[in-house]
Formats: sequence, C-alpha cells, structure tokens
Amino acid sequence: MQERDVDIAIIGAGTAGLSAWQTARHYHENVVLIEGGEPGTTCARVGCMPSKLLIAAAEAAHHAHEAAGFGIEAGPVEIDGRAVMARVRHQRDAFVKGVLDSMQRIDPDKLLSGHACFESPHTLRVGDSQRLHARSIVIATGSRPHMPDAFAAAGERLIDSDAVFEWETLPGSVAVFGAGVVGLELGQALSRLGVRVRLFGKSGSLGPFQEAAMRDYAERIFNEAFYLDPAARVDAIEGDDSQVAVTFRKRNSAERLTESFDYLLAATGRRPNLDRLALENAGLALDDKGVPLYNRFTMQCRGLDDHGEGSHVFIAGDASQELPLLHEANQQGRIAGHNAGRYPERRAGHRSTPLSIAFTDPQMATVGMSREEAVSWFGCDSVAEGEASFEDQGRAMVMRQNRGLMRLYAEHGSGQFLGAELFGPRVEHIAQLLAWALEQRMGVERMLEMPFYHPVLEEGLRSALRDLNRALLQGPAMTERCFEYGPGG
Repeated sequence: MQERDVDIAIIGAGTAGLSAWQTARHYHENVVLIEGGEPGTTCARVGCMPSKLLIAAAEAAHHAHEAAGFGIEAGPVEIDGRAVMARVRHQRDAFVKGVLDSMQRIDPDKLLSGHACFESPHTLRVGDSQRLHARSIVIATGSRPHMPDAFAAAGERLIDSDAVFEWETLPGSVAVFGAGVVGLELGQALSRLGVRVRLFGKSGSLGPFQEAAMRDYAERIFNEAFYLDPAARVDAIEGDDSQVAVTFRKRNSAERLTESFDYLLAATGRRPNLDRLALENAGLALDDKGVPLYNRFTMQCRGLDDHGEGSHVFIAGDASQELPLLHEANQQGRIAGHNAGRYPERRAGHRSTPLSIAFTDPQMATVGMSREEAVSWFGCDSVAEGEASFEDQGRAMVMRQNRGLMRLYAEHGSGQFLGAELFGPRVEHIAQLLAWALEQRMGVERMLEMPFYHPVLEEGLRSALRDLNRALLQGPAMTERCFEYGPGG
C-alpha cells in the first residue's frame, strides 16, 4: 500500500470536482483529483447535452409536422430512428471527449484513478494500492439515477434516464415514470419522434412548478400531444424479455387499462453517490438519508464533535443533493475549493439566484422564490402577484406558439421583485433576464424602465410586469386568510 500526504484531496472529477480542483490549486500545489466512475461529466455523458440533442431532433420533426399551419406542404415526415440516435451518440461522445481532453492537461501524478473511501477523518483509501492522508477533503462524487424497487418487475425492459442515450434506434413505445423535468423532457421528445408514450407521475407534481394554476395549465397543454397523468394510479407492472405490461386507472375515470410497452423508463430522480465512501469513518454528521449536513454558503460539512467550527471536509455538486444543475455544481465546487484551500479559515461564498429551466415545449422555468416561499418568508399580505398569458401575445401568435402562462411575485411596499414561474415559448431567455434582474435586486418599476423591442416574446414579460406593478400600487388585499393567520402564513 502506497502512503502519500497531500494538502487537498478532491473525490470526483465531474463538474463540481473539476471546479473545486481548479480553485484549490490557487492555495496549494499538492492537490489531487480522484476519479472512480465513468469518465466525463454527468452533463456531457448522460445529462444536459445528450438530452438536448434528442430534444433538438424532436423539435425538427415537430416543426416539419407543423409546417402546414404556415401554408407550407412539407410532405410526409419520416423519422429514421437509427440516424437520430447515431447523431445523439456521436455528438455526445464529442462533448465527453472535450471534457477528457481538458483533463489530459492535469499532471498524471495529481489525477488518481480508483474508488475512494474514508478509513479515518483525514485518511482515504484509493483503490487497492494507495492511501492518502489529506489536510482537507472535498466530496464531489455526483449522483446516479434512482430506481425504485417497484420497477424491478419490468425486468430486462427497465431502463433509467442514463441508458436512453445508448439506444441504437428509437423504440416503438415507452412508459415513462416520473413527471419531473427529466421525465417531461424525454417523454415529450420521444413522443414527437414517433414513439408511443404514456407518462405517469405519482405525487401530482409537474416539472419545477409549485403553483397549482401553472401545473394545471401545463398538464392540459401536454395532454394535447401525449398521455400524462401526474398522479397516476398504477396497479401492476409485469415484464418479460420483449415487453413490459403496465396496468393503470385511466386519468379522471375509474377505467382500468393494461398496455404493453417496449420499455419502462424510470425518470424518478437521482441519488447521491455516497454509499461507497464509508462516511461512518469520516467523523461527519449525517441526515436521515446518509447525506452530510453542511453549510450551503461555505459547503463545509458538520463534524460530529466540532462544536460549530465545522469539519475539514467539504461537499459540492449532486453529492450534496441540493440542486442537480450544472451551474450550481460549478458554483458549489468553486466555494468548496476556496474553503478547502483556506481551511481552517472559511468564508461564505456567493450563491446565485435560483434558476431552473425545463426544455419542454412550451418551456418551463422558475426564477427566485415561488409564491409559497415568498409568503412563508414575507407573510401572505406582503406578496403581490402579476400574470400574463401567451395566448394573445403578438410574437407568439406569429410563431403559432401562443400557449403559455407566466406568474411573477414581488414584495408590497418595497416593490422588490421576488420570483417567477414561467410556461411558454422560449422562456429560457425570459428566465435568464429575470434571474439577472433579481441578482441585481431590481424593483418592478425599474424593470419596466428597461427597453422592450417590438415584436418580441419579452413583450409578454412586460405585460406581466405591468400587471404586477398595478397590484403593488393598489396595495395588499385584506383577505380572510391574512386576518386569520397573520404575517408568515
């Protein structure tokens, strides 16, 4: 067993780990990066990029189908499933190669291969041949798809959201379980590419939305194209070598159906890769799911007996089970790298405005606080709401994409913009603008002073801001709920 002393050991070479490694090197020379999983980041291999490649193909097919609405006869649309998946895999591999090429510039002595686990709070075992003694440690081990035991009956026909991108061709039918962002993106894309899709949720939630009105509107729009039940009643799942049968109660009725599919796609979230780290030896306080407790502004883990001082261990990215988004992983990794380098000194890092986007059509996005969060923080009589529809928005009508709704929230008195939920065409761009406005602590009146070109989709945002500003000028409504519960809800 090779023994080695290092200043900082970073476990995981994904987005968060690479960010932490780049940052920590500014403080110490003896920093090692340990990778024991698949090469390349989750985003490049199985996340952001391959899913967007599949969505891009689906959008091309959809636009061809919709061309007649503009007076253009494109003829029958034929989808070559093998060609679609070949492009997805080819371009995906190019993105992964870009990550691996950047890692080739790392000194081989600083890039270790093998699974790491704690032998003691400062000691890591890497593979079967190395033992590291580290002054500080960053856990950035990422995540993997969560596969509920209830799906085991699907047998060989069960796949997770990572495996979709290994298909050599498109299947004929898929039952998608999970009405979150991943399930909605993949389910809609497959449907537009000619795959028969039924999408089953469990809790009634839909994508990133918290507002019931937003969920209901989006559910209705998606159901115009493919079957979606966010609160499905599934009675049985049975699989064999060729298909999987799903028995369920049809939405909004007592009718019981059994349908067979080529695959059951589990898109039911991800779980952190922490189970092989032997965290019981790390001296860390863990929550009931085995995830280290940590300070989200320093990314410092809480020790069992640190009396509030914090451990020498930091955590970043999907392993923290906070927000499984690339920009969050990058930011968390940077904060963790700074504080691992400074340890025992620590400083709070800047956490950006919450921003989440689902690349469905219409797109879904959330920015800042939800209405529920705003009411919990400021009180029910302190939150103003504004709304606008895309159904009569000029540019959306020109594009034949006039479906959608947006809701904005602000604080009465100060006029401070607080957050938004958006459902509409290309709202990724509007969400980005709102995140910038919130990052700059802009008030609603100042946001309305910004230029709005004509005709653009952002004019719909101006309509929502005007509606919100009217609510601010009128003051809070004295509802029975406010009188009954008072500030804070």
